[in-house]
Amino acid sequence: MSALTARLTRCAAALGLLLTAVACGSGPRDERLTVMVPWSGDEFQAFYTVIKTFEEDTGVQVDLEVTRAQTQQLDAAVAAGAPPDLAVLPSVGALNQYAGDLQPLGDPITEEYAQPFRGLGTVGGRVLAVPVKADVKSLIWFNPTVTRAPRSTSPPALRALSGRATGTWCLGLASGPTSGWPGADWIADILLSQHGTDAYKKWLSGRLRWNSPQVSAAWRAWRGIVAGSVEGASVRRFADAANGMTTKPPTCFFGHGTLSAMGFPDSAAAGTAYDFVTSAPEPVRRLEVSADFVGRFTTNPNAGRLITYLSGAEAQRTWVNEPGGYGFSANSRVRPEEYANSAQRRIAAMLRPDSGHTLCFSAADAMTPDLSAAFYRAVLDYTSDESLLRTLLDGLDQVRSSRGGSPVPPDQLCAPPS
Repeated sequence: MSALTARLTRCAAALGLLLTAVACGSGPRDERLTVMVPWSGDEFQAFYTVIKTFEEDTGVQVDLEVTRAQTQQLDAAVAAGAPPDLAVLPSVGALNQYAGDLQPLGDPITEEYAQPFRGLGTVGGRVLAVPVKADVKSLIWFNPTVTRAPRSTSPPALRALSGRATGTWCLGLASGPTSGWPGADWIADILLSQHGTDAYKKWLSGRLRWNSPQVSAAWRAWRGIVAGSVEGASVRRFADAANGMTTKPPTCFFGHGTLSAMGFPDSAAAGTAYDFVTSAPEPVRRLEVSADFVGRFTTNPNAGRLITYLSGAEAQRTWVNEPGGYGFSANSRVRPEEYANSAQRRIAAMLRPDSGHTLCFSAADAMTPDLSAAFYRAVLDYTSDESLLRTLLDGLDQVRSSRGGSPVPPDQLCAPPS
């Protein structure tokens, strides 16, 4: 296959799963590069603004391959020997899976980044990816014009708050190939909050079974909290469910997850239309965090230029302040007071080493892709039939035995406060 044919094939594949405009031209290779991304809507527009500045400053054309099926398309592109120059990696598990295909980036590129984000981009002593966009998952959202913040966010308190009442939680689990992830994130969050970092790391490293008392208790606690909101949740899109919090009248009252996932419109005022508390009750100060990493798959020098630019403090400041994008930077030079949105400022402060919080990387994102996919599927099945729990957890233990658990060393999963 010629280089031109390979390029056109990639463009056609990207267009087949198109979410927004993709530039697929035929200019000289040394003036272009391709980047595969999973984002859509405001998240994509925030990233696109940063890319346009890079293009204007350098004259390099950036072709964005935007796909709903990031894992499947990246797997196919790598297997075909036609990977994009850069790609947003869907998880740290995927980063480790592609370690043999990625180009080393050099140590200095992430030296300004906080832990655990900085260390997770390093595999086998080589820096292979940059955490260009960070987030906090351990958040409970509510509309303060409609309801008050929960007095406590412990699982028993949240269960008493919602009981089996319908419409308490804005629960949607449908998300294409990754359907189930909202429940998986919340279950991991409960385990981390209730049983601590030791149990969390043992679970991910395989020293604590899925069917252990601690892990199974986290599943049951989650199911008890959302008991009145599970009907239809398996086929309800997460974004559609979250929208119910700010509609008039609201159709639900509380949500769990990242700010970017909640999809609040930029016109909605933080603190008025929406607000949050952490899902880790005091004195627990453990937060589940995540990040989107960018890795380099080719030797195209423009790929190196772009990844250096994206990781720099100036581009990071622009990115996090784009309206509606709701991104966060793990670069320590981007300070909380530099965020325009008040909710973002509070969340950004939690990511600082001096915040007093222990930050643990998202469990599903730290697993092998096969195990995280099985985790998501099990969440959907458990939502439909809670009597299946033991069978589902036994099945996840079997998947871990045959396909592997987390490739991330346990000591890299969590970062205590400084």
